[in-house]
Amino acid sequence: MNGEKRAGMIQGETHVQTKARGSTGARSLLLTVLGEFVLPRGGEVWTGTLVTALGALGVEEKSARQALSRTAAEGLLGSARHGRRVRWSLSPAGDRLLREGTERIYGFMRGPHDWDGRWLVLTAGVPESQRRLRHRLRTRLTWLGLGSPAPGLWVIPDASKEAAVREVVHELDLGDRVFAWTGPSAGIGDPARLITAAWDLDDVEKRYLAFIERFAGLTAATGREAFVHQVRIVQEWRGFPFLDPDLPAELLEHDWPGPRAAAVFHDLRNRWHRRAQAEWDVMDGEAGTRP
Repeated sequence: MNGEKRAGMIQGETHVQTKARGSTGARSLLLTVLGEFVLPRGGEVWTGTLVTALGALGVEEKSARQALSRTAAEGLLGSARHGRRVRWSLSPAGDRLLREGTERIYGFMRGPHDWDGRWLVLTAGVPESQRRLRHRLRTRLTWLGLGSPAPGLWVIPDASKEAAVREVVHELDLGDRVFAWTGPSAGIGDPARLITAAWDLDDVEKRYLAFIERFAGLTAATGREAFVHQVRIVQEWRGFPFLDPDLPAELLEHDWPGPRAAAVFHDLRNRWHRRAQAEWDVMDGEAGTRP
């Protein structure tokens, strides 16, 4: 598997695993820090800076260094020694992973979108005996927002995902096992029941409300607090594009809290951004000589 394919798999799997654990690990926080602070600065950073930054987030030094080693082993980071110090740099796969993640996180639910009434439907015949392949397919399709209302069936009310789905099918070499089509509903059956079967929107709604309750009104008195708050809010928000298919308003039965949560996210992130970036520079200066 080449680096770009590996990057896509890692990103999707990270979110699936984070959802399953229900907790935040050092590696997951590391990816958020890399995307928010290292990527915009040319993709290079000292070990000491990352250890200090993760320490501010409650990650012990040993766990931080292990997260770095695992991320490097996955092909997302490279390293170069400068005396006693180590300088990390994003690999092409890591750069692509973080850029795609940034685009997805900050582009998600930025505003209402028109719906042309068309769906994309995919059937995929992968036997249970090929569990690894089934898992990879599920991970990639979930990343794209598709839901599975029945075994082997995937749907999303967004025909523009056709090219992305075609790429997944090609990468997994499933061309002879799948069939997909796009078009409007035939008006047979209840779309609400299909949506309920395909996505756990009750759970997503609870997560949105918890997000709003946790972050709305939160303030940062210091640069360090701004840094911690920014990482935490991005960390929480980045899971929503992989849980919420961002359904058209026509398919939602009530006032969906997603747009309210998005407004909280973008407002607070913008409010903390300048001070958080300045605090990163302070940490980088203080930790730059640390091995």
